[in-house]
Amino acid sequence: MSVLRLGVLVSGGGTTMVNLAEVIARGELEARIAVCIASNAHCGAIEKAGRLGIPVKIITRKEAGTVEEFSRRNIAALEEAGADLALMAGYLSLWEIPERWRGRVMNIHPALLPKFGGKGMHGEHVHAAVLAAGEKESGCTVHFADNTYDTGPIIVQRRVPVVAGDTAETLARRVFEQECLAYPEAIRMYQRGEARMG
Repeated sequence: MSVLRLGVLVSGGGTTMVNLAEVIARGELEARIAVCIASNAHCGAIEKAGRLGIPVKIITRKEAGTVEEFSRRNIAALEEAGADLALMAGYLSLWEIPERWRGRVMNIHPALLPKFGGKGMHGEHVHAAVLAAGEKESGCTVHFADNTYDTGPIIVQRRVPVVAGDTAETLARRVFEQECLAYPEAIRMYQRGEARMG
């Protein structure tokens, strides 16, 4: 199996990117992170990428001006890095995926889609909504991204129980443990040809 070149798109602390780097370092994933694309200049992921020796590109929607130009810059950065697969990892900016990248962009979401997805549903907001709805379980979803928030074919879901006394923070910790397993699993499925957008 050839080494898959990954482009990781981030907006926050970069914990998902660091987990992927650790999985790769342990020899559990035949891949390499070729570029980290940050949607803002202040996210913690930039410093983490630097420590891991991952090249960083900062591409902001504001500087790009239009969604079309923003999307073009993202794709240009992925292609310049020779990325085979793009992974949104806490990436909060909506961008347009061109046809040639269809089925080559994944996203991870901290709930069991299609529940608790959509614009504004990220991080603690998701876990708080799960608890407010009285759900008995939650989890995470890896899916192929399309041009709307949190839709696109599901690749992997992993579940966790919601337990008495849970807060958004305690639930987030348990869900993240499963995210750390789900994303590498989805990438391996892609490598084996078992995950395709159709």
